[in-house]
Amino acid sequence: MKENILVINPGSTSTKIALFNLEGKEIFKENISHTTEELSQFTSLLEQGPVRKNIILNTLKKRNIDINSIKAVIGRGGILKPLTAGTYMVNNKLIDDLKNSPVEHASNLGGIIAREIAEEIGVPAYIADPVSVDEFTDIARISGLKGIERKSLLHTLNIRANAFRYAKEQGKKFEELNLIVAHLGGGISIAPIKKGKIVDVNNANDGGPFSPERTGSLPNAALIHLCYSGKYSEKELIKFITHQGGLVSHLGTNDLREVMKMIDQGDSYAKLIFKAMCYQIAKEIGAMATVLKGKIDAIILVGGMAHNEILVNKIKERVGWIAPLVVYPGEEEMGALAQAVIRVLNGVEKVKIYS
Repeated sequence: MKENILVINPGSTSTKIALFNLEGKEIFKENISHTTEELSQFTSLLEQGPVRKNIILNTLKKRNIDINSIKAVIGRGGILKPLTAGTYMVNNKLIDDLKNSPVEHASNLGGIIAREIAEEIGVPAYIADPVSVDEFTDIARISGLKGIERKSLLHTLNIRANAFRYAKEQGKKFEELNLIVAHLGGGISIAPIKKGKIVDVNNANDGGPFSPERTGSLPNAALIHLCYSGKYSEKELIKFITHQGGLVSHLGTNDLREVMKMIDQGDSYAKLIFKAMCYQIAKEIGAMATVLKGKIDAIILVGGMAHNEILVNKIKERVGWIAPLVVYPGEEEMGALAQAVIRVLNGVEKVKIYS
């Protein structure tokens, strides 16, 4: 019987795989590491596909998993063109765009490997909720400078998975609810969801609150002066904004646990920066509340930093009056991908065709 879902999530130095049954129960999960020596023989990520695929099949064999028990295969969505949220059948057009993506990212291998394995078994292959999901309203795209649009880029997978989780717990349909979901990780995405659609978001690489690694919004004039200072290249400045900003810039670490240790040891500057991050997260949630005109069923905090009770409480102090605050700490990408397939199989969502 075909009763399992195979989930594939390629990373830069690892390939995570997991098997779930049709009720969403995890059967096994494994993080397959790839050594630098192993990967150095390839000149591009795409060349790694066949090797990673064979490793996945060998791992299933070692686990005594009959591949004919697999009903569907889903891979992590890659860097694609803007598209609406949902679960997509992997077709030729999607494969072409993954192979010709302007950004070489390990997640681009997800749909490619998923389809190759699925074709061998004779089952469908999917991706779901990549970072390029774009459901913005027209008004949300407008910036203050003609020719520059606000763009949608967010942690879609974790945000939607937890929005569906909340809807199920409340006995309601996802499309009935207005929610604000804040993904609090290395990057921060705060998204208002209006009746099932993500109608706005701070682009985690471009604006919003600063995070463990990203600068968030910066004063424009000061940033322009920095760009023309001659001290840094364009590549270096982009790295500052996306990987060396936030807690890294101020405190030299992207680990919130280390920051809390600094505070416990009496570091007043660490305490100030932590409070500022909480303040900016709450401020962005407040801004997104205006998008939904104050009609909000819940504010949901997700991601790794949502484990920190002090951070959660500081945010709640500022936004708890807007709507009930719900916390689903952590990020379970593998389970979220499996649930995306299950929603399609159960008729909760219709599968989408990429074009």
